[in-house]
Amino acid sequence: MMRALFSGVSGLKVHQTRMDVIGNNISNVNTIGFKSSAVAFSDVFYQTTQSSSGPNAATGTTGRNAMQIGLGSNVASITSSVGTTGASQRTDNPFDVMIEGDGFFIVNYGGSNYFTKAGSFGVDAYGTLCTPAGAQVMGWQVDQLDPTKTVADMVSPLNIMSPENLYANPEATSAAYISGNIDKNDTQVAYNATGKMVNLGFYDNMGHGYKADLRVRQSADEGTNVYDVDIINIKDEKGKSIFVVENEDENGDITYSASGIRRVALGTVTYDATVDEQTGEVTLTASDSVALIFNGADGSFVSVGDGDIDASNESVALTITADAGGASPFKSVEVDFSKVTMYSTSGNSSLEANRGSLDGIGAGKQVGNMTGISIDASGKIYGKYDNGDSKLLGQIAVASFANPAGLEAIGNSMFAATQNSGDFDGIGQDPTQGGGSLTTGVLEMSNVDLSAQFTDMITTQRGFQANSRIITTSDTLLEELINLKR
Repeated sequence: MMRALFSGVSGLKVHQTRMDVIGNNISNVNTIGFKSSAVAFSDVFYQTTQSSSGPNAATGTTGRNAMQIGLGSNVASITSSVGTTGASQRTDNPFDVMIEGDGFFIVNYGGSNYFTKAGSFGVDAYGTLCTPAGAQVMGWQVDQLDPTKTVADMVSPLNIMSPENLYANPEATSAAYISGNIDKNDTQVAYNATGKMVNLGFYDNMGHGYKADLRVRQSADEGTNVYDVDIINIKDEKGKSIFVVENEDENGDITYSASGIRRVALGTVTYDATVDEQTGEVTLTASDSVALIFNGADGSFVSVGDGDIDASNESVALTITADAGGASPFKSVEVDFSKVTMYSTSGNSSLEANRGSLDGIGAGKQVGNMTGISIDASGKIYGKYDNGDSKLLGQIAVASFANPAGLEAIGNSMFAATQNSGDFDGIGQDPTQGGGSLTTGVLEMSNVDLSAQFTDMITTQRGFQANSRIITTSDTLLEELINLKR
């Protein structure tokens, strides 16, 4: 009778434990990346009142089964359904990431690596990718020898918005081309006329922008199919000539002087700059002009260069010389004229300068400021910049385990590796390994099934009630036994 009493007590305990697990599951029904748990019971052990025996032909007796009385139940396991993926919630936040597959994000909290399915990330004051709980998201860094790849090495914090990643390096312009048409009947391009002006934009090594003013007009001696190309001035981003320095004395009077840049060349033609000290006007003089030659019969381009009618050059180099010495920020710009024609267009000419070659190479760019972050399916993080650049900043690595259910939950949607889960090698793997991927703008929600939890709650309640009846009934029997003495 006492055995029944204690069996009922053990039944109450295990059902209470099961209810605790159910309550935790339901309370985390909206927790990002939460994995529900399930309780399994087992019987404890038995008291054998009679052992089993086999048949005995000599005595003519049959075999008998053992007689055992169970002593209650116990919690056999509390298993987390780590392998079951929760529902997807769309957030459109580029820092929200969901794992498609069996991998876990690797995070570092307090110096130790943990693992999570909750991909709700952000950036802290140091620019490090982190979780809401303050754990650093771990991954692989960019290869210093190949900025387009990452190195699969020991994972480390992803400092994606560090000061050096907030901008993209500028690039000097190395190529440009002129396109359009020159009509020989256009009075503006006649010899000694104003000429057709072309503004050629380019960048130096530090990302500063400049405009080279080029003038195109008919040559004096070579006929109507040859045009002179001259540099008139080169101006900076503020519209001031690079050949001039503005000086202001103590009385506020302004005078002008030549800067450290006094020469510029277009092909083999070199221009010397002189500056009017009173007005600041710049004059570029050269002994010759660059000749732009067309076919007089069909108006097609022939050559550009030193005026040799038999030459076949398609481009000339624009080179700025810093006479004051020191490192020059300017790079030689190869200017292609092969897309200019000389067709009749009712006396109108149109010329346009374009940065970069005809293949789109060498346009150069200014310093780029970060405008956004994107994460692709393989976990690679790219910075987007306002100069058109896209730079690889790092890659999110994931970890996989032979027995994910063996991970130990430590709170904040994080798990720790255990002896039964398998070890983390410190490197991790690419999220696409094994057919997985990452999806941005989406979060994995809790995998708690409310219908299953409520059903388990009902059966647990009934089990608890039944075990309580064992105790009350056993108590009644004991009371009857005590009453025998009366």
